[in-house]
Amino acid sequence: MSGCLYVVATPIGNLEDVTRRAVNVLSSVAIIAAEDTRRTATLLAHCGVGGAKLVALHDHNETRVGQSLLAALRAGRDVALVSDAGTPLVSDPGFELVRDCWAEQIPVVPVPGASAVSAAISVCPLPVGRYRFEGFLPAKAQARQLRLEALCAAPEASVFFEAPHRIESSLKALSALAPARRLMIGRELTKTHEHLLCGTADELLGTLREKHAIRGEFVCVLEANRDPDPGHPSPEVERALRALVKELPPSKAARLAAEMYGGSRSDYYDRAVALTAADKPPKPRGRDG
Repeated sequence: MSGCLYVVATPIGNLEDVTRRAVNVLSSVAIIAAEDTRRTATLLAHCGVGGAKLVALHDHNETRVGQSLLAALRAGRDVALVSDAGTPLVSDPGFELVRDCWAEQIPVVPVPGASAVSAAISVCPLPVGRYRFEGFLPAKAQARQLRLEALCAAPEASVFFEAPHRIESSLKALSALAPARRLMIGRELTKTHEHLLCGTADELLGTLREKHAIRGEFVCVLEANRDPDPGHPSPEVERALRALVKELPPSKAARLAAEMYGGSRSDYYDRAVALTAADKPPKPRGRDG
C-alpha cells in the first residue's frame, strides 16, 4: 500500500487561522514538504507539532526532491505538502508532485483552509459572481502591461497578486487603461497591519502613498469590464479591437472581441470593419486624378 499525499492549507498571516484538521494531519505524517522550512517550523511550533521530517520543496529543487518524496510515498509513508502561506499550488510550487502522484495512482487528499483569494473575495464590495485568477502579474513591464490590458477587457472580475515594489507601476498602468474602473486591494491580509481599500487606481495610489502603506504583498480584485455599448466601445476595448484587426480579418476580430467582452459578434463587426479600412493605405491616384 502506498502512502497518501495531503495538500494542506496553512494560514496566510494569522497563525490562529490554522484548522484543527490541518494540525491533525501535520501531526500524523512522516514527511512535511514545505516551500520555506523556516516559516513552516514556526507554524509547527505554534501548533505543538513535532516528529515529522521537514523537507524543502521549492521552484529550484522541485523535480529532484519530488522524486525522493515519490519514493517515500511508494514505500507507504504519508507526506504533507504545504506552502509559505495559504493553499498550495495557488501560485506556489508542488504541481509536479501532485501530477506524478495522480499518474502513479497515489492518493492525493486536499486539506482546505486559508486562501488569500477567497479571503479577498469574501469582503469585496464589487460584484465577483464570476472571476478569473491570474496569480502574480509578470515582473517585466511590457508583459505586465499586456496582462493588465487583457484583465481590463475581461467580462468577469479578475483577482491577482502584486509585490510591493511593483504595486505603484501596476496601479499607474490601470489608471491609464481604465481610469474609471474600480478595484479592491487587500494588503497583509489577516496580519496586524491588514489594510483593505476600494476605489479607482488613482484613488488607491494616492491613499497608499499618503498612509505610507506600500509594503507587504497585495491581493487585488479588479472590477469586470462593463462596456455599455459594444458598437461604440470604451477606450480600453477600442485599443484591444485595434490590435485584433491588425492581425485578423474583421469577422474573426469581432468574434474574439465578443468572447472577451460579452455580446455578439455583430456588436463588434461594423467597428472592426471601420478600423480595418482606416488602417489601409490610400490607393495611389492616377494621372488624371
